[in-house]
Amino acid sequence: MAKLTSREILKMRIKRVEKEIRETPYHKGTQHHIGRLRAKLAHLKDSETETSTKKSGSGTSYAVKKQGDATIVLVGHPSVGKSTLLNRLTNARSKVAPYAFTTVTVIPGMMRYQDAQIQILDVPGLIEGAEEGKGRGREVLSVARGADLLIILGDLERKSFDKIEEVLYGNGIRINKEPPKVEIEKKLSGGIIVHTNIKQEIAKETIKEVASEMGIKNAEIIIEEKLSLDRLIDAFSRSRVYVPGIFVVNKIDEKQALEKNPNHLYISAQKGLGINALKKVLWQKIGFIRVYLVKEGEEPHFRNPIVMRKGQTLKNVATKIGSEFAANKKEAKIWGQTAKYPGQVISLAKEAKEGMQVTFLV
Repeated sequence: MAKLTSREILKMRIKRVEKEIRETPYHKGTQHHIGRLRAKLAHLKDSETETSTKKSGSGTSYAVKKQGDATIVLVGHPSVGKSTLLNRLTNARSKVAPYAFTTVTVIPGMMRYQDAQIQILDVPGLIEGAEEGKGRGREVLSVARGADLLIILGDLERKSFDKIEEVLYGNGIRINKEPPKVEIEKKLSGGIIVHTNIKQEIAKETIKEVASEMGIKNAEIIIEEKLSLDRLIDAFSRSRVYVPGIFVVNKIDEKQALEKNPNHLYISAQKGLGINALKKVLWQKIGFIRVYLVKEGEEPHFRNPIVMRKGQTLKNVATKIGSEFAANKKEAKIWGQTAKYPGQVISLAKEAKEGMQVTFLV
């Protein structure tokens, strides 16, 4: 009998725990037991995800270097038009054909929009069982985990966004969600101590048991939101990533009368319909802003933009220009709507804002 690989053993353990969860009725008396089982399952899947990520990252086909100001990944079932959309948005020439599985590796392209250089990656379509490795699913999901934004693409025949989101969720990718408001301060001893001022539906002992199953043995845990069991497990998981996403329906016709979902964008990549609206939403969803660089002694102007993200500071701007440039910069002079007066001198800890004009000072 052939010796089982570590991945095969891991999959067997996962299936056993999944079976026990299915067969255990959920009620108040079993909450603690199911919480522990689901935490154990999450811990095992964390290990599976980490193994898959390392392996896919070492393969030449899927090792794509991130470039530009952000990276967007196109995700969807086969033949929904990802390659056509990539070609429409960028300078890429991804092979396009009216049958499934045209894309067999990652095809990168670069889109320039409002001074930003945005890398867009076209990956193979996700098929049923992708999370188990079918159709290069693990590699695709690994690329998706590293995205700054996902375009989840369907068409009028194959929207199936719920199924795609379910696959992403099962791989630890949380779309349009914020991380749980939970702080974990690990200690050398003392066990697990839970602090919260919010009434939780999950008992403290269950919280401790879940933390323990997830590999946390000694820590102070501070909870600042009302947690479901899923959110609690997410807070302790090593493999969760939180990625903004846009749901896009492709292959529409301008003459079609559609009952449109307000949470979806509708485009035709082939005909160019809705592409400008899509670009605007991409910019907003990523949270881009432009800061304009002014040399010392110059009048303020809008000629030298640098693209940043909302929430970043002027120190981040200086660092993006170059580590040597940033090394001796202590303050900045700013103009624009956020300045109290033209040429206000401020700390580099100040948050950068759209349209801000900046001169860095030693």
